[in-house]
Amino acid sequence: MEYRVFEDTILVRLDKGDEIVKCLSEVAEKEKLTLASVSGIGATDDFEVGVFDLARSDYDHFHFHTNHEIVCLAGNVTTKDKSPYVHLHITCAGSEGRIVGGHLFEAKISLTAEIFLHKAAGRADRLRDETLGINKISFE
Repeated sequence: MEYRVFEDTILVRLDKGDEIVKCLSEVAEKEKLTLASVSGIGATDDFEVGVFDLARSDYDHFHFHTNHEIVCLAGNVTTKDKSPYVHLHITCAGSEGRIVGGHLFEAKISLTAEIFLHKAAGRADRLRDETLGINKISFE
C-alpha cells in the first residue's frame, strides 16, 4: 500500500495481497480522519460480503474466491469510541459480468485498487443501536 495526501483528498493505491478494510483503517488512523467519504475501483479474488438480515439482526455472509473486478467501492469514515471507523460496501463483477456485493467485511487485492478518501470538516460518531444490532451515526 502507498498513499498520498492532496489537500482534502487522500489517494490510496493497494497492491496484490493488500486487504482493503485493514489498509484503509491504517490510513484513517495515521491521518487522524474523523469524517470522510470513500470511493474506489480495483480487482479482488478473495472477498467476504454480507447482507443484513432484519429478522435476525445479523449479517448473512458470502465469501468469494474467484476473480472479480471491483466496480464500485463506496463508504465512509466516521468515529466510534474515539477511533476511526471504516464502513464500506462493495459491488464486484465476476465471470460473464455477474454482479455480487454487499457490506464489505474483507477483500484481498488480486491486481491493484485505486481508492479516494475525501476528507470533510467535522466529526461524526457512531453509537451501538442494540435494537437494530448496528452502529448508527449519532448527531448528539
